[in-house]
Amino acid sequence: MSHTAHIPSHRKPRRSASKTAIRSGVAGGVLSTMALAGAAAPANAEPVTETIEMPTLTSGLADSTARSAEVTQRIAADLDLRVRQDSAAAHAAKLAKKAKAEAERKAEAKEKAAAADRARAASERASRSEERTTLSASGSAAPASYSTTQASGSAAAVLAFARAQVGDAYVLGSTGPNSWDCSGLVQAAYRQAGVELPRTSGPQSTAGTQVSLDNLQPGDILYWGGAGGAYHVAIYSGGGNFIGAQNSGTGVVEKSLDWDPPTGAVRLL
Repeated sequence: MSHTAHIPSHRKPRRSASKTAIRSGVAGGVLSTMALAGAAAPANAEPVTETIEMPTLTSGLADSTARSAEVTQRIAADLDLRVRQDSAAAHAAKLAKKAKAEAERKAEAKEKAAAADRARAASERASRSEERTTLSASGSAAPASYSTTQASGSAAAVLAFARAQVGDAYVLGSTGPNSWDCSGLVQAAYRQAGVELPRTSGPQSTAGTQVSLDNLQPGDILYWGGAGGAYHVAIYSGGGNFIGAQNSGTGVVEKSLDWDPPTGAVRLL
């Protein structure tokens, strides 16, 4: 036995001929490509060191989202402004309509008051003329005749005012100028003659001297119900008629006594 019989060999295993050939071919191809590239490049060419950054999709999406949010906010702001403008315009129109209605109401009330003043002035002129005629005929003052003339003049003023309200609405508790209840109209009419009446029907039905329905004079207060407890009042206008704020269905009307016969009457003028 030799001295090297148990010593393992340090030689690498021999590669197969096929693997060696393949590796030789690959290496040769690479060296050939490098040789061609070197020959084609200029002699003084510098090695390429610049890197190109490609745009990222994330950046584009962020910009698009920001622009979309800005547009949305602008549209919302425009819509909010338009709503505010429309609301302000509607409010202004409502105020204008209300102001117009109030101005018309005041103008109508002023016209009615002027008509009542004209009627009162005409009545006073007629009263003075009749008084002068009476004095001229008798040659002296006639107290009884003067008293009757004054009552007729005051009654004319009362009736002129009441008749000017015909067609107005009936509203319970209202005292004018465009709507009335029965006692409110009577009170306002008598105020034209300088007579201040109680506000409600009951006291008005006992405010003067009780008179028979067969002996009525223009300006007498008619009442429905018991004296002192009347539930409705109106004004006798002569010729078998009366003027009164009857109810919400008719408003202020001038009607025949037969339409709604009263219970009694009182005289103040």
